[in-house]
Amino acid sequence: MNDLAPVAGIHSVRSALKFGRDGVGELWLERSRRDRRLAELAELAGQAGIPVRQQDRAALDQAAAGANHQGALAWVRIPASRPIQDLDTLLDQIVGPPLLLLLDEVQDPHNLGACLRTADAAGVHLVIAPKDNAVGLTPVVCKVASGAAETVPYIQVTNLARTMDQIKERGIWLIGTAGDTAADLYAADLKGPIGLVMGSEGSGLRRLTRERCDLLVRLPMAGTVESLNVSVAAGVCLYEAVRQRR
Repeated sequence: MNDLAPVAGIHSVRSALKFGRDGVGELWLERSRRDRRLAELAELAGQAGIPVRQQDRAALDQAAAGANHQGALAWVRIPASRPIQDLDTLLDQIVGPPLLLLLDEVQDPHNLGACLRTADAAGVHLVIAPKDNAVGLTPVVCKVASGAAETVPYIQVTNLARTMDQIKERGIWLIGTAGDTAADLYAADLKGPIGLVMGSEGSGLRRLTRERCDLLVRLPMAGTVESLNVSVAAGVCLYEAVRQRR
């Protein structure tokens, strides 16, 4: 299954079967469990013509590699990132104020997977990242994303700064995060059409990316650590936007 990645857990598997079922190659269920939720997954797979395999717990444990699979694991095809040519079409399809997430050279697949998972949960419409010096949609990313790699459009672009200019022409306000700015995240207005811009794990936002942000904000840090992991920071920022928009 070299071209497939495991998605583990009942909720994540259900999402894959409902929203990305064309990309699901096979469903594994734990042979010894008798669970109504597993039966529902088997029914969903059957309706979609997806093979269902009964497996021992040890096989599920090995495939999930430590994730809590709850007796269910789907093998999903690794999705392709979307090209820049799709950007305007995807933006045109958004209902209500857009909420975008821009990731500047995030290289750790676990971080990208976690960002995609949070983006899906927060209702992000698009995730945008550069092609160079950034991780793409790999098996590890798909596994950590738990189905979100299939549901959240992920666009990789040749020139992130130029793409930011294109986004701003659509009336979308770009808000970047930086530890050396005075503006506080919780004082920013995140209710309108916005794109949250997060920097890389090490150096943060690059100069050209930073210069194209309409506003830079910081997350208040009360302890001794200087910064948060990019996926954690993205979650904090996205859910502040969710809170304001409710």
